Amino acid sequence: MPKEKVNTTRRKALQITSSVVGAVTVAGFAVPFLSAWQPSERAKALGASVKYDLSKLQPGAMAVVEWRRTPIFIVHQTSEAIKNLPSLDDKVANPALEEGVSRSTNEKFSVVKGVCTHLSCAPKYHPEIEPKAWDEDWKGGFFCPCHGSKFDLAGRVYKNVPAPTNLEVPPHTFEGDTLIIGEV
Repeated sequence: MPKEKVNTTRRKALQITSSVVGAVTVAGFAVPFLSAWQPSERAKALGASVKYDLSKLQPGAMAVVEWRRTPIFIVHQTSEAIKNLPSLDDKVANPALEEGVSRSTNEKFSVVKGVCTHLSCAPKYHPEIEPKAWDEDWKGGFFCPCHGSKFDLAGRVYKNVPAPTNLEVPPHTFEGDTLIIGEV
């Protein structure tokens, strides 16, 4: 039986064509697959930083802004409140001395997440320095009425309350009269 001569030109053309089709197919599947790993525009917006104009906030007042679906408490400390914070070191479970007494990068403002560390309730702001039903020697701060957790104006948790830790401090910076939450 005579051997047929192999057409090498046709073989190369088929190899090149099938390689190109295979590469296009792989790219066609890879592009949507890899793009699914990228966060959506909505997700990016949730993680975006929040800016707040501090010039509107009077001493002793508190503002609430939302960052990543979490309320952020911004408290403009009075000079009396700043003076009282070190006197509470013995009453709080974690004085957070390494963070500084206000736990913020600016002593005049406390910036904390407005979520109780016990069961994620919303503590209420009570800046008054006067006896309260939950504390005869109240120096101002946050009280969670759900289970009785107490926090001072810097968000430090009192001893012997259900909340296990201090209120969380979100990443933040100050640029003049603007507070930026979410960027450091």
